[in-house]
Amino acid sequence: MSDTTVHALLGETMAKGLKKTVALVGMMGAGKTAVGKAMAARLSVPFLDSDAEIEKAAAMSVAEIFSRDGEAFFRQREAEVIARLLETQQAVLSTGGGAFLAEINRNIIAQNGVAVWLKADLNILWNRVRHKATRPLLRTENPYETLKSLVKAREPFYAKAGIIVDAEPNLSIEAMADKVIDALARHGGILKEDQ
Repeated sequence: MSDTTVHALLGETMAKGLKKTVALVGMMGAGKTAVGKAMAARLSVPFLDSDAEIEKAAAMSVAEIFSRDGEAFFRQREAEVIARLLETQQAVLSTGGGAFLAEINRNIIAQNGVAVWLKADLNILWNRVRHKATRPLLRTENPYETLKSLVKAREPFYAKAGIIVDAEPNLSIEAMADKVIDALARHGGILKEDQ
């Protein structure tokens, strides 16, 4: 049985391509990069990562930019990079955890694509980020409490996304990618359907 037949039997969306860019938003550890890569592969579109593009342009890591130039400088570069990436071909775009807090980024995403909030609860997020030293905002005395505060402060902004998809702890990356693609299909006007 072919994959197409299996997907058709399961009622899953078989789409190849996007009519507009899908910007994944949410907290660090929500799975934006991993799920985004899986979605891009499934949809045969490019995967873009705003943090990776900033690092490439600056020739230093996000943590180094935060340390040397501060968060305000980083957020300015981030807005410029997101605007540039949204002007290119349709893609799946993973944004940094703080990107969607800025009204300029929310507006440019809404004008040129659609925002999808990968909504993960605090336990999922903590389990994914607690052993990573690459998160500059968690370099505090009590990183768990910092993460908890960030979630509380940021969720009202993430809730402004056009589509919200709940993460589940037992879903594989591929299954979560399918869940997001199904949400895009239900929303309408985003996916190019297979003929």
